[in-house]
Amino acid sequence: MAKLLYSATASLDGYIAGPGGDMSWLTEHLGGENPTAQRLLANVGAILAGSGTFGGDDPNRGTDKEGAFGGQYHGPVFVLTHRPPAQPRTDVTFVGDLHSAVAEAKEAAGDKYVNILGANVAQQCIEAGLLDEILMFFAPVLLGDGIRMFNHPGGTTVRLAPIPGETAHWYSVLY
Repeated sequence: MAKLLYSATASLDGYIAGPGGDMSWLTEHLGGENPTAQRLLANVGAILAGSGTFGGDDPNRGTDKEGAFGGQYHGPVFVLTHRPPAQPRTDVTFVGDLHSAVAEAKEAAGDKYVNILGANVAQQCIEAGLLDEILMFFAPVLLGDGIRMFNHPGGTTVRLAPIPGETAHWYSVLY
């Protein structure tokens, strides 16, 4: 059965996007060989994104690398939103509640990962006890402001355990 994985690239101070969702900072840190990212891509069976992430900035906008995983992902995409577009795309499924979105994405992913894109959806999955793993890549930059990879002021601590044999910063979520 599919596992839910939150993966993202963050600045060293923990931001996955700059102010207003700006992703342009990431452009200079993309490219090059990353065996972990390539292995992850090969094991993603579906993507679950929030509407802000889905409709937000893309550091590769306007290039052949636009889209998830630098334009390399070609599979089912589910968007969690309470406001689906009036003219939905045929290659994207818009779902109105978290549990239905997770169930549909897991079914589509089969025995591969459902890759969560977006801090808000990842936080909702953690709060619901649904997230299985977290994989973070870090770019050598300090943004100082923006969208944090996880932001839950006053929330409880989320314990993580390194996954044996995996790359640094790939963890199981402990509930």
